[in-house]
Amino acid sequence: MLRIISLNLNGIRSAFRKGLQPWLAQQQADIVCLQELKAQDADLTDDMRTPLDYTGHFFSAEKKGYSGVGLYLRRPAERVLDGMGCEEFDTEGRIIRADWPGLSVISAYLPSGSSGDERQQAKYRFLDHFGPWLDALATEHRDTGREFVICGDWNIAHHEIDLKNWRGNRKNSGFLPEERAWLSTVFDQRGFVDVYRSLHPEATDAAYTWWSNRGQAWANNVGWRIDYQIATPGIAALARHCAIYKDERFSDHAPLIIDYDWHGFSA
Repeated sequence: MLRIISLNLNGIRSAFRKGLQPWLAQQQADIVCLQELKAQDADLTDDMRTPLDYTGHFFSAEKKGYSGVGLYLRRPAERVLDGMGCEEFDTEGRIIRADWPGLSVISAYLPSGSSGDERQQAKYRFLDHFGPWLDALATEHRDTGREFVICGDWNIAHHEIDLKNWRGNRKNSGFLPEERAWLSTVFDQRGFVDVYRSLHPEATDAAYTWWSNRGQAWANNVGWRIDYQIATPGIAALARHCAIYKDERFSDHAPLIIDYDWHGFSA
């Protein structure tokens, strides 16, 4: 069994202060995909770089205290790649990929547009680059049989069942028609699978992975499902169990945990 966890940390230093490391020790995950490090390499302690028996790989933003993605790997990867070949967004540290024989796992942190129109336009530019990058992954999958799991904070709720207050958010970043339509192309045209939704197609408040810090969103479970594991069909069909962990809070996001019946994972 292959266990993959995805978690937006909203700051790796903050998440460690809130008990992330002892929680990881209990999870026995093979791969942990991290987003929003908000840290440079010099900011990381040894425990953050190599917690437990993991090896950490990080791709930080050039801007201090901003963005950044990472991977904790229990088994060494054949190679680790940073970025998607787009200077504007690679400087923000948004994509990191690890390869093993027949399998690649990616941690991705898509931009948010909630701070205003300038960042919303940047989000659309990111999607314009990210789409062809996903096309290349889909082609690689078809040509070689390599399976992909793309974990992360996609900052888009796909359908009305994916957030509590969908009516009030129809004109807000993260639930705009253009964003949702783009995400539909990932599944309908590019052939990827929303693994959580494949296991849990029903509408349920338990699906949310992010809650605003405003008001009483967490207390009232006024959440959004914007964290995904999106995979190629072969490995998506091997998903056996999915959980969103909410007993402790390490950030404003909850860890998304999926177990795959994948036996081709090797060092």
